[in-house]
Amino acid sequence: MNFKLLSLVVATGVATASCQQNNKATTDKADTAKSSKFLSKPLVSHIFTADPSAHVFEGKIYIYPSHDIEAGTPENDNGDHFDMRDYHILSMDSIGGKVTDHGVALSVKDIPWAGRQLWAPDAAFKDGTYYLYFPLKDKNDVFKIGVATSKSPAGPFKAEPKPIEGSFSIDPAVFKDDDGSHYIYFGGIWGGQLQRWNNGKYDANGSKTDNQKEDSPALTAKVAKLSANMLQFDGGVKDVQILDKDGKPLLTKDHDRRFFEGSWVHKYNGKYYFTYSTGDTHFLAYAIGDNPYGPFTYQGTFMDPVQGWTTHHSIIEIKGKWYIFYHDTEISNKTHLRNIKVTELTHNADGSIELIKPIKK
Repeated sequence: MNFKLLSLVVATGVATASCQQNNKATTDKADTAKSSKFLSKPLVSHIFTADPSAHVFEGKIYIYPSHDIEAGTPENDNGDHFDMRDYHILSMDSIGGKVTDHGVALSVKDIPWAGRQLWAPDAAFKDGTYYLYFPLKDKNDVFKIGVATSKSPAGPFKAEPKPIEGSFSIDPAVFKDDDGSHYIYFGGIWGGQLQRWNNGKYDANGSKTDNQKEDSPALTAKVAKLSANMLQFDGGVKDVQILDKDGKPLLTKDHDRRFFEGSWVHKYNGKYYFTYSTGDTHFLAYAIGDNPYGPFTYQGTFMDPVQGWTTHHSIIEIKGKWYIFYHDTEISNKTHLRNIKVTELTHNADGSIELIKPIKK
């Protein structure tokens, strides 16, 4: 989830065909032209969806997205217009297959500590239980990360009575390593409030953007190992260090490369790939490390900007191929009403990720 006004949309909107409703031939032609601008088609159109966290559970692909709505909330840099109230879980038997909407899996009204804004979630599975991790503002308007459980990957999920102790900010992403250990990555600047946390305390009057120190190391994502019961952190929260190829931390002023939000981790050929959004510059970037805690060395961008201000993704492997799930605003042309998509992702022989262009030039 990102937080600039719609006027800052990077990619140009799609021209709407000016045709009469009863002129079907003209309409079909216009729709074809519209679709041809985009690399992929929306997976669903009956609801608005964003921030898709995809996983392979029980031999199927389950997608855990945000559920965008038109809440009538004015836009601002804090992201108040992203005023989501519940989650719908989607599934598909295969890439390109029919998508099933399993209905509401968790709602704000069913979370005891809830304030507002259910943002980008993620899910995990262990020992017969599915876990849904979600960011939500508490009753003091501070983002924390909660967890809910279910015996089915489609839900419904029941939330724990309190957020995870020591959690804060947004965009939880859970990675399961080969030894069965689970790690949770989280954090986002600007509306994600990461910049307002220092020494474990929240400063309500803190910066609205970043650390305000242009030539200092940039704020970065956080990582913690999950406890055996998947409901708490096992040990302290650590910084996800992203270094350039000279071994130096990325700086606050380096908006094309520094972390903004939207962490994801996948493992390929024994290496850990930390992928993320650069936010106000609208790239998806990646860095590679040798263990889940990092440090990770910045490699480059692997997806150009989508239509709309926000960009958020997940990466999975299924049947020997890799795919990226992401979102844009093809259906609505509004930055807070998004639609999820999927396309193939390619690792090159040297370990780099081939650049994806979501909008055709």
